[in-house]
Amino acid sequence: HNRDPHTQKGSQLKEMGRRPAKCYRYCKNKPYPKSRFCRGVPDSKIRIYDVGSKRVGVDVFPYCAHVISCEREQICSEAIEAARINLNKYLVKHAGKDSFHIRIRVHPYHVLRINKMLSCAGADRLQTGMRGAFGKPQGKVARVNIGQIIMSCRTKDQNKAHAFEAFRRTKFKFPGRQFIIVSKKWGFTKFNRDEYTKLQEEGLLIPDGVTAKLFNGRGPLDKWRKHMSA
Repeated sequence: HNRDPHTQKGSQLKEMGRRPAKCYRYCKNKPYPKSRFCRGVPDSKIRIYDVGSKRVGVDVFPYCAHVISCEREQICSEAIEAARINLNKYLVKHAGKDSFHIRIRVHPYHVLRINKMLSCAGADRLQTGMRGAFGKPQGKVARVNIGQIIMSCRTKDQNKAHAFEAFRRTKFKFPGRQFIIVSKKWGFTKFNRDEYTKLQEEGLLIPDGVTAKLFNGRGPLDKWRKHMSA
């Protein structure tokens, strides 16, 4: 049998690797989310957005750091998943598997398209060039703005050097430039660290999972008496 692909009849779609990030890096068009009009979209590569000790209370992890974007760009779900794996592996190895909580702050919702071309023998008679060039869904990306937080990590103060180094290594998984920011807040809360300790001493904080709420004193008088006596 003649196995030469150039002499075989018919045409086959040659499997290609993923396009590089430079093809889809810039936010050029309107957001194109998955909908009833945009069907057949492959699932996002990242499915886990909270890693580590996500159920640990707010008091345990006071230190918080972020990776923020310096560019307005698109980051594909494959890059976000690679960054999550890299960050998790480094912190598990150096800080311990129960000593941190990572949260991915961006979600890939924008659908990418690709206009596949035939690249085999006899394809020139089948291809249409730029006729009907609206492509098929290929993957998903997250759109980020300048100064937007991409991922956050809360941990103990003794692990801050490990968290910073883990974020430094994680940056290489993303296109563009990123900064590592050490937060002034207590963990994932909205309170500064000195403000948090002061409110805690005064009994005005209500732990609420990984954050804390401010006790405003509203409601029934019995509820206020019960809280102040606790």
